[in-house]
Amino acid sequence: MSIKPLIIPLLFGIISFTAPCQNTMVIGSILDAFSYQPIEGVTVTIESTNDFVLTNINGEFNFEDSLPLGEQMLQISKTGYLSKRIPIVINEGKTVDLTGITLEKDTSQNTDLFTISLTDDELNDDFSGADNISGLLASSLDVFQRTAAFEFSSSFFRIRGLDSNNSSILINGIEMNKTFNGRPQWSNWGGINDALRNQELTWGLAPSNYTFGGVLGATNINIRASEARPGNRITYSSSNRSYTNRLMATHASGLTKNNWAYTVSIGRRWGNEGYQEATNYSANSFFTSVEKQINSNHSLNFAAIYTPNRRGKSSPNTQEVYGLKDIKYNEYWGWQNGKKRNSRIKEVNEPIFILSHYWKLNNTTELNTNIGYQFGKLSNSRLDYNGTDLVNGFPQGGGSNPSPTYYQKLPSYFERNFPDNLENAYLALNEFQDNGQINWNDLYSANINNTANGGNAIYALYEDRVDDTQITFNSILNKAINEHVILNAGLNFKALSSENFASVLDLLGAQTYLDVDAYATSIDEAQNDLRNPNRLVREGDIFKYHYNILSNEIGGFAQAQLSYNKVDFFAALNAKSTSYQREGLYQNGGFPDNSLSKGESLNFFGFGVKAGMTYKLSGKHIFDVNAGFITKAPTIQNTFTNSRENHNVVPNISEEQITSFDLSYIFRSPVAKAKLTGYYTNIANANEISFYFADGIGGDNAVFVQEILQDINKLHLGAELGVEAQVTPTIKVKGVASVGQFTYNNNPNLYLSTEPDEDAENAGFINGFKDFGKSYLKHYKLASGPQNAYSIGFEYRDPDYWWFGATANFFSNTFIDVSPLTRTSNFNTDFDGNVFNDYDEIIARELLKQERFDDYMVVNLVGGKSWKIDKYYIGLFASINNLLDEVYKTGGFEQGRNANYRELRNDKSLETPVFGSKYWYGRGTTYFLNLNVSF
Repeated sequence: MSIKPLIIPLLFGIISFTAPCQNTMVIGSILDAFSYQPIEGVTVTIESTNDFVLTNINGEFNFEDSLPLGEQMLQISKTGYLSKRIPIVINEGKTVDLTGITLEKDTSQNTDLFTISLTDDELNDDFSGADNISGLLASSLDVFQRTAAFEFSSSFFRIRGLDSNNSSILINGIEMNKTFNGRPQWSNWGGINDALRNQELTWGLAPSNYTFGGVLGATNINIRASEARPGNRITYSSSNRSYTNRLMATHASGLTKNNWAYTVSIGRRWGNEGYQEATNYSANSFFTSVEKQINSNHSLNFAAIYTPNRRGKSSPNTQEVYGLKDIKYNEYWGWQNGKKRNSRIKEVNEPIFILSHYWKLNNTTELNTNIGYQFGKLSNSRLDYNGTDLVNGFPQGGGSNPSPTYYQKLPSYFERNFPDNLENAYLALNEFQDNGQINWNDLYSANINNTANGGNAIYALYEDRVDDTQITFNSILNKAINEHVILNAGLNFKALSSENFASVLDLLGAQTYLDVDAYATSIDEAQNDLRNPNRLVREGDIFKYHYNILSNEIGGFAQAQLSYNKVDFFAALNAKSTSYQREGLYQNGGFPDNSLSKGESLNFFGFGVKAGMTYKLSGKHIFDVNAGFITKAPTIQNTFTNSRENHNVVPNISEEQITSFDLSYIFRSPVAKAKLTGYYTNIANANEISFYFADGIGGDNAVFVQEILQDINKLHLGAELGVEAQVTPTIKVKGVASVGQFTYNNNPNLYLSTEPDEDAENAGFINGFKDFGKSYLKHYKLASGPQNAYSIGFEYRDPDYWWFGATANFFSNTFIDVSPLTRTSNFNTDFDGNVFNDYDEIIARELLKQERFDDYMVVNLVGGKSWKIDKYYIGLFASINNLLDEVYKTGGFEQGRNANYRELRNDKSLETPVFGSKYWYGRGTTYFLNLNVSF
């Protein structure tokens, strides 16, 4: 008898006995329906159990513990995407494989509409500091970051109290932060929002695939044509914030059959006046991105961005001025021929070109190489009233200050100087209330009359110009070592040539203007260029100052990211060498031996290390910790003490040092999400430079000085909380809190510099320089917007694709920017070096107390509706900010004019100080309306 029938069952029995039991599993992956890229952080839930998992960085998920058997319903959801419910059957010992599930973007939510409701002046203003809100253009889905960007921005809130130069903004991998001040120039890509939707945000010290980043993270805006969503979009917006109208049109082809792709976008924003008076606005936007996929491994993309824009600026004012006018008042304009003419116009015209090469070396390795080129101008106009004519070879006859808020034109000046005769104060009050604007007709008349008598212009409108030419190169490598380990590395180089000068725009009825400093005390010192003394300039001519700043940066970073079931961690390092050099094209009369030709080359070396770990206790409970130490070169702005006139730099200048740490607890469930973060950031060895007129620094006259604050330490401590919960299928509630304490952490050194003339010598300056020792700033609060901010709100989203939301936002602990000079020994010291004989320490302590602004609440409403008509998607969005028309201060600064105890005491004793602090107020009730059609 054959034994074969017996052997086969026996072998199967042995195999069955020795093989491990098959686990019951549900596995899969989630991809974006358009780009087919994996989606991280998708919530996958088995409805009968409420058990859920989150997809990892590769979009993968895995259930394998105590799974229910039989027919089940799998729910797949992520904010910004349409949810899916998939029926599955789970059998014991079997694996359900759901690899390749796709999710489509939820066009009804239009989360990006929040982003495009922000206006350029909220993103970039010379004085308000609003541009310090990091990552405003990033379409982040984190509730805290959304709220900080969209609810707190109007209060000039700074995340963690930090400036935007602590974050990196990239477009196609090219860094957009300006070398001059480290901040992004947002208006360089304004008005093309629909072409900038593909963004990748990393927050804080978390790892980025493109750059080392800063302590506030990095955002890469991906404008690669093949990854733009195909279709057309037309958008119209109306608002009363900065511009009043905006129109945009965008077309993206997607990848065609012949492997070409292109995106084109054009836009215009305009308005005669925003919320503040005479803040006219005119901006055009042009964008194109063209890509050719050469083969499966190589692709070339060319992108061009051109967004020329002009806008009228608004002024900070003293409380006296606001009291006589209102919070919309703007001193920079006046009537001319029946129209409002603003003397302070900011113009940005800096096109950007980026050529990118994408190389897929193999299935695990990609190399992206980019070359960026940017050039153009940035200008700010203002009125000048310098010397007009020569008398015995010396400039004479400078005009009076045309500003309507010049202190000698306001009632407080007459109240202080003529207390026994208040008639002039009353006349000044009536004049300011009835007029109170620049009198352009008077300026023209003064110029025309002086020209008729053989003289030159008394007044001139000119612009401070910066013409930058910059070339950037970088190469970024991404390599997956295996399913757990990813390596990122990059090299970058940036070369900047920055030409800086003043240019005559309008001589207001005259033909020539004398290019001298009428406030100098000698003929030679009065010359802006000794090689061309007493030069007469015409419209379009360069005058006052002319110099170049040359800068080179070269650096690189390397990073490893490791991801496992329970633990993710990363480590990164970077290094950067930076050089600056000033090249003077004028020989300034005040600094004849230190202004012309090239100055000393300054070299800095910065490096950074950071690391972090994420521990996934379970799908619901996650802990995240990050730490970093970064040194970086000071910016050009804080390196040269007065680059318009000389080569001088900050004494003992060296690299800034930043130490940062944060710890987060994250809770996620199908109903609620929450994140609690504590953070610590210390910035050491920083510098700041300011310019102003100072009284009471040793001489009888006010002196125009450059204030150099050196070796500053700043401490940023705080906690952030963001919570959102889907309490019903249609109602979501959210709550956000940011509690911080941002202070000076030492007593930095203070120096003043000025032109070395007779007034300066009388004030104790040696060769235009004076050391004031320590400025006792330790424990003073930083002027970084509200240090505490809270928000609570809800959103109702109807199944018929309309929605409505409201938030109440509370702000507290907003402090004025204190004057460092008044916190030095100069404050209590007379010109003879002894303490004032009438010095009262109790009064002094009250005089030096930092002003804290009143707490306030702002209520905002948002809503929208979307329709799908055949192939057309129509979206309507509206928002009302500050519904209750709350009046509140968002920031301000002490004027440095009152530099000692007596000056400050006498001024503050008045009901309305002559040199009181200047403030910014938040806007009253404003609206934004947006209508878009996609097809």
